[in-house]
Amino acid sequence: MTDAIVVEGARKRYGDKRALDGLDLAVGAGTVHGLLGPNGAGKTTTVRMLATLLRHDEGRARVAGFDVRTQADQVRRRIGLLGQHAAVDEELGGRQNLEMFGRLHHLGARRAGARADELLERFGLTDTGRKPVKRYSGGMRRRLDLAASLITEPDVLFLDEPTTGLDPRGRGEVWASVRSLVGGGTTVLLTTQYLEEADQLADRISVVDRGRVVADGTADELKAKVGGDRIDVVLRDAGRLAEAARLLPSAEVAVDTDLRRISAPVADRMGALSETVRALEAAGIEAEDIALRRPTLDEVFLHLTDAPGQARGEKEMAV
Repeated sequence: MTDAIVVEGARKRYGDKRALDGLDLAVGAGTVHGLLGPNGAGKTTTVRMLATLLRHDEGRARVAGFDVRTQADQVRRRIGLLGQHAAVDEELGGRQNLEMFGRLHHLGARRAGARADELLERFGLTDTGRKPVKRYSGGMRRRLDLAASLITEPDVLFLDEPTTGLDPRGRGEVWASVRSLVGGGTTVLLTTQYLEEADQLADRISVVDRGRVVADGTADELKAKVGGDRIDVVLRDAGRLAEAARLLPSAEVAVDTDLRRISAPVADRMGALSETVRALEAAGIEAEDIALRRPTLDEVFLHLTDAPGQARGEKEMAV
């Protein structure tokens, strides 16, 4: 598969802070690639570098086959960018906004209008008429933002935390739009703090911490790094959590007192389930629910971006 984005050894400093510290990244053409990491990990700096909004200090970066430092004009002609904050005019209607963006990108009046109509239909906004954007729902506004970023039909689209602040319905609307884009051949680099979002959308995920990629793979591959299957037990009596935790067939048990839940990695799915049920019954501990599951990306995230000096046992208790 041809890579639409390639970054090799990128470094960027802001004074004494290393925003990027030897970051390597490869994004396949026509895919969604998730970029995950804690605040300050370097996600937004990476997007800004690839979108030619800032210059990296060292390393190489190419987008759509062009060097972001020496061929920035060529890169800009082939990318779209949706940032964390709305870029549309609240007082104008959807079509007016898109026409304005078209003219800013040097499309003629007729072509800008035609492109606006195409995008309004594509994102289900045709019936909004001239209603000002300030009267749109959060999901509608974000879809219009997404449409505006596509006014020039870019090969590569950067989405920097595109659903921040949206309710579940609004997030679902944006997700559907992103899937439609990729189905049409667009490459998407997605930064997000919603791990479910990456799990839903991304073909591959890179986890960034302290300015470098610490893990890369599909969601299933990353989940396997945490240790395979897990068993979850929800108790009726939260006062017996510590006692029940000692009965699980694992040395690493996470305890969530708010949810009255204990969780642990297991090697033998059915064997662990049977052993746990027998042990709880013998101890007279009543369970409201017992389930086997794969690790979540939240657990992967905590596992791979462990804070310096934090003990593994402390992290397990925090999951």
